[in-house]
Amino acid sequence: MSSICILTDSAVQFTQPGFAGRSDIRILTYDVALQNQVYPDGEGVKATNLPPSLQETTALALIPPSPEKILEILQSIALQYKEVIAILTSTELNRLFANAEKAAASARGHIPVTLIDSQTTNVGLGLLVQLAAECNAQGLSAPEIERRVRKAIPRVYTLICSAGLSYLSQAGFIDHAQATVGEMLNLISIFSLEEGKLSAIEKARNLRGVIDFFQEFLGEFDHLSHISLIQGIPPFNHESHILREHAQDHFSRTPFSEHTINLPLATLVGPRTLALVIMEAE
Repeated sequence: MSSICILTDSAVQFTQPGFAGRSDIRILTYDVALQNQVYPDGEGVKATNLPPSLQETTALALIPPSPEKILEILQSIALQYKEVIAILTSTELNRLFANAEKAAASARGHIPVTLIDSQTTNVGLGLLVQLAAECNAQGLSAPEIERRVRKAIPRVYTLICSAGLSYLSQAGFIDHAQATVGEMLNLISIFSLEEGKLSAIEKARNLRGVIDFFQEFLGEFDHLSHISLIQGIPPFNHESHILREHAQDHFSRTPFSEHTINLPLATLVGPRTLALVIMEAE
C-alpha cells in the first residue's frame, strides 16, 4: 500500500476496470434529491429513472457531501495513509470542491491534502485520476504526481451534446426560455468543457450533424492518448458505430472506450446525451 491516497468523487468513470494504483483510490459520493426524496449516495435511483425532459414541477439535484462529512472521510483515510491528493469534478459544475477546501483546512492537523480542480468530470476526471494512481503505484512523490496531473488537465477535452436542455436550465447553465424553445424545436446543443465551464459551441438539428461535428473535432488533433464515447439512455448505437469506425480509421493506435452515462452526469445534462472525451498525447 502506498503512503498516498488518491481521492476523487462518484462522477468519475474509468476507462478500464483495473489499473495500477486502483486500490489506493477512495471516492466521495453524492446524494441525489428527486422530487421529495433524498437518495443517500444515489442508491435507489439510476440514470434510467430520469425523465427525458424536466418539467417545472420536477425537482432534481445532485448534493455533494458536506465539509463535515468530507472531514470525517479524511480522518478515516489518515488512519491508513500519510497524504491525500484529491482530484475532483470542476468547481464550476457543483459545490464539492468548495466543500473539500473547507474540509482540507480542518484536516491539517490530521493529514495534508493537495486539492486539484480537474476542470472536467466523468471520463475526463477518470483519465486524470488513473494517471495519478499509476504515478502513485510507481512510487512518485505527491508534488510530482500533482505536477503531472496539472500538466495533463489542459490536454483533456470534452464535448457534450444534449437534447435535455431543461436539465441544463435547472442546473443554471442556460436560461429557462432558451431551454423551452430548444426542446420544442428538438434542437440538440453541443457544449464543450472549457476551463471547467460548460460553454455552448454549436447547435445541430439531428444526430448526424452531431457526429459530423465530433469527427471534425477529432480531425484537429494529430496524436491522442485516449478517445472515449459516453452513450446516453437510450443508447445511440448507430451514431456510436460511425464514430467508432472513424476513430479506428484515423487513430488506429489510440485506445477507444465506450461508457453508459452515469447518474451524476445525467442529473447535470440529462439522460439523452452523447459525449466525446479525448486526451491529447503529451
